[in-house]
Amino acid sequence: MFEKLASMEKKYEDISQRLSEPETVSDNKLYAQLMKEYKNLTPIIEKYREYSSLSAQLEEAKELLDDAGTDKELKEMAQLEAEELKELIENAVQELKILLLPKDPNDDKNVIIEIRGGAGGEEASLFANSLYRMYSMYAEAKGWKQEVLNANPTELGGYKEISFTIEGEGAYSRLKYESGVHRVQRVPETESQGRIHTSTVTVAVLVEADEVELEIDPTDLKIDYFRASGAGGQHINKTESAVRITYLPTNVVVECQDERSQHKNKDKAMKILRSRVYEAMQQEQADKIASERRTQVGTGDRSERIRTYNFPQGRLTDHRIGLTIYRLEDIMNGSLDEVFDALATADQAAKLAGQEE
Repeated sequence: MFEKLASMEKKYEDISQRLSEPETVSDNKLYAQLMKEYKNLTPIIEKYREYSSLSAQLEEAKELLDDAGTDKELKEMAQLEAEELKELIENAVQELKILLLPKDPNDDKNVIIEIRGGAGGEEASLFANSLYRMYSMYAEAKGWKQEVLNANPTELGGYKEISFTIEGEGAYSRLKYESGVHRVQRVPETESQGRIHTSTVTVAVLVEADEVELEIDPTDLKIDYFRASGAGGQHINKTESAVRITYLPTNVVVECQDERSQHKNKDKAMKILRSRVYEAMQQEQADKIASERRTQVGTGDRSERIRTYNFPQGRLTDHRIGLTIYRLEDIMNGSLDEVFDALATADQAAKLAGQEE
């Protein structure tokens, strides 16, 4: 590991030198590429240099211990310092192991989130809206951009389904653990007796794949146009602006009717389709890597029940890592970092354990 780190430090210094050279500065593409590499290496090199400094200090403490002779006070001081430094070095080594874990190539990408009401009828649709609001508020707090791609609203203000993009640095790295079944326990607005109901909503988080990453052959597409319709007769168009696209090789179907323009609906539908096809390709690749599946906090199985939101108790429980938090109102208002930090830490720990097996 330390040979690898020494090599990385040399590379880091080389990049730093190149970034200051006029020919690099004048080449925008090269400068951006090197800057990204420099930025990715920085936390690793900073931690490695901290480790090196602590190791040097430990050597000095050991020398002081050897030279202390019969001086009891000096010996105790040197011994205490050495023990403290050993603990700091162990922590630094553990942090370096985490920093050196293979990075998910999709972490910095934008996402498409699809939320669908499951069991529970209208209450499931209302909770789908609650989750959409929760993710939107989280995105807003992060300074990320959010845009609805397609929505199927209900008369009471819920969503049978809604698809939307979240664009921002590191969006996928934070939201990738959200795929799965979300269960809600609360008294529905439609319930007059005050009884607690249990409903479910399915969330899928897709990487937003661009045309460069995934080129789709137009001959593999079947495109249908039809008139849009909405809850209670809203948004009914006289023109065929709604779009349905079928990807023939896998029979993936995407509909989009949110915009008045046929062209805009087609663009949005293609964005969702491209991401679904990309996800299927990634899942197929992940299935071939058995060890990866053993060391993964659920990031893709839509049938897995991942979380319960219990409103009477103000409790959120994430079943994958045994996390329970009693501040549900804050979480529903977009304060999700505590949950995402815990999931990322558990994922790192599982991957480290997988490497050591």
